[in-house]
Amino acid sequence: MAWRGLHLTQAARLSLADSQICVKQDAGEVRLALEDVAWIVIDTPQATLSSALMSACMEAGIAFVFTDERHTPSGLSLPFHRHHRQGAIAKLQIDAKDGVKKRLWQTIVRRKIHNQAALLSILDRENAETLKEIARHVEPGDPGNVEARAARFYWGRLFADFVRDDDSDRRNKMLNYGYAVVRAGVARALVASGFLPAFGLKHDGAANAFNLADDLVEPFRPFVDGLTWKTFGDSTERNGDLTLEDRRAMAGALLLNCKTDDGEVSLLVAAEMAAVGLSRALEFEKPAFLQLPELEHCP
Repeated sequence: MAWRGLHLTQAARLSLADSQICVKQDAGEVRLALEDVAWIVIDTPQATLSSALMSACMEAGIAFVFTDERHTPSGLSLPFHRHHRQGAIAKLQIDAKDGVKKRLWQTIVRRKIHNQAALLSILDRENAETLKEIARHVEPGDPGNVEARAARFYWGRLFADFVRDDDSDRRNKMLNYGYAVVRAGVARALVASGFLPAFGLKHDGAANAFNLADDLVEPFRPFVDGLTWKTFGDSTERNGDLTLEDRRAMAGALLLNCKTDDGEVSLLVAAEMAAVGLSRALEFEKPAFLQLPELEHCP
């Protein structure tokens, strides 16, 4: 089972050698078994990849995240669907009743808000219990947009002098980097379970190829928030580009631990469990089958 990620920030030549990922840099050569790697972040314009390696990575189910010149994640590459029940899973998605999808979205939003409350509690912020109370008011489909109300409450207490859509704030850049990595892990898990990620439960953007991943990633976000808080620390440099240390920290977001019904696992494994649980939830029309990560300690 894949359990590690690869983050490249310096010039490198990647190729396939003896069923391994061969990374050649000026400092030397490193080889990684294909079956051990779940995601690769290409965070440098000076990396070259052989077509044989790309083909082998797609066969192994490895997700690639690419960044732009500002080190902002800008692209995602995933393998074609290979699940043995591909047709059956796609039919479940297409035939899913609106009522089931609305209750699944209710489950997702409630867990997200509970995880936000848990992070506030861990960081000794006030009013974490208020967020838990807000979560109780999420109805199927969240017609009242309680998720947005909880977000406003949450961000105002997590960070000082913070505006979520301020593109100049380094903390936002860290959050977006981590979210992109975790989203790639969730999308990878969905494809591996036979889903068509373009068809979501709540998200339905016509130009979005990963609507379902954007649904399922929501409860994972507070883990990235906690990692950002920890990595940013006492820094007063709120504006400017991400540092190499920032990017290295956020690239490892899928390795954070979380609590599930089966015990403590990494977010990478939790994403796989969530995808499998979603297929069961749709098949039996029972949202309770959907397993989502629970935040119980600081990353």
